[in-house]
Amino acid sequence: MNLFILLVVVLAIIAIAQLTKVYDLSRTLRNSREEEVSAADNRVNANAWIVWMFVFFGSVIYLYAKYGDYLPESASEHGVAMDKLMSLNIWLITIVFFIVNYLLFTFANKYRFNPNRKAKFFAHDNRLEMLWTLVPGVTMAFIIVYGLITWNNITGPASADAMKIELYSKQFDWTARYPGENKVFGAVDYNLIGTTNALGMVTKEGVAQKLAELDHNIESTEKAIADGVAKGTMPDSYMESLEEQLYKLKRHKQRILDLKENELNGQSQWLAGADDKIVKGEFHIPVGQEVEFVFRSQDVIHSAYMPHFRAQMNTVPGVPTRFKMKPTITTAEMRKKLGNDKFDYVLLCNKVCGAAHFNMKMTVVVDTPEDYNAWLAEQKTFSGEGAKKEEAAPAPASDTTMVVAENK
Repeated sequence: MNLFILLVVVLAIIAIAQLTKVYDLSRTLRNSREEEVSAADNRVNANAWIVWMFVFFGSVIYLYAKYGDYLPESASEHGVAMDKLMSLNIWLITIVFFIVNYLLFTFANKYRFNPNRKAKFFAHDNRLEMLWTLVPGVTMAFIIVYGLITWNNITGPASADAMKIELYSKQFDWTARYPGENKVFGAVDYNLIGTTNALGMVTKEGVAQKLAELDHNIESTEKAIADGVAKGTMPDSYMESLEEQLYKLKRHKQRILDLKENELNGQSQWLAGADDKIVKGEFHIPVGQEVEFVFRSQDVIHSAYMPHFRAQMNTVPGVPTRFKMKPTITTAEMRKKLGNDKFDYVLLCNKVCGAAHFNMKMTVVVDTPEDYNAWLAEQKTFSGEGAKKEEAAPAPASDTTMVVAENK
């Protein structure tokens, strides 16, 4: 403690001494005049500005030459247009940057102090006003119009023959869904989401499976309540939580029973999704084919980002968002261009969505049309995959069942 006090005192003395020196220096400067600075010093400082300008501009040019290609090669049709728009903006900014800095450096050199020169004052100049108003205004208007045209071309409606893929985001992975041979996506309902139906697909099998799961959980909860009443040892707070859980389970079941078998594009919505194909880990798209992505979120807001395709779109719970693109370079071609056999296109989440956000990615494979069709034919339909899972996995036990077992 004594050492700490001593250190504070020493530092305070040093600070006071430095402040005293600063005060003496400022008092000396106040009593001096600019005219006392020699012409030689002015000339040296002014010329130093010009030398520094060349060093500064040289370093900027070097950085542009070394790191100018900061984006990976675009692999989509609209990506080329976006890169042109970005390059235009960068070049305009660069031109303005060099002009403004050139004027700053050269004016500092040209108009250095001269005791024989008098400053020229003028209150207003219409020509200058027009110049620095019209030039930036016209430039900005051009950039905005060009940007809006590019943006509208990207985000406008997809063509009638565009292939559609749904991408579902969830902490912390992606799921892709392809329509079956009928080219129609089946309906989804969040009430049907379960262990073997992660997307809530509305099918006869899915409805029956979810009802069986809910009946099992309702039965377990009712048994837990009955056991608690019989023994009389269950805390009131826990009994209330069980009763609330039972109410929610029955309400959930009623919502599923209320689902109507409506028609979807002339077909029963309960049948439309039976041949949908759901894939995880990686999804494929054909080169040269326009693809419309429909993004959906199952929990929080995510941001679907595919850097090589210049594609990014937020995925919002309850609000489907869309983005269209046409890939132009297959995965195999890009690997050959980069000389990297392990290269893959990726789908990332570009919005911090939780602890494992960094690991939320999915591989995107761009195939030739023939390879894509062969890959898609190998994928199982939802009904076939769901039936197989249902046979292998029994109805899950509810949390209340485990608690009751412990109480016994």
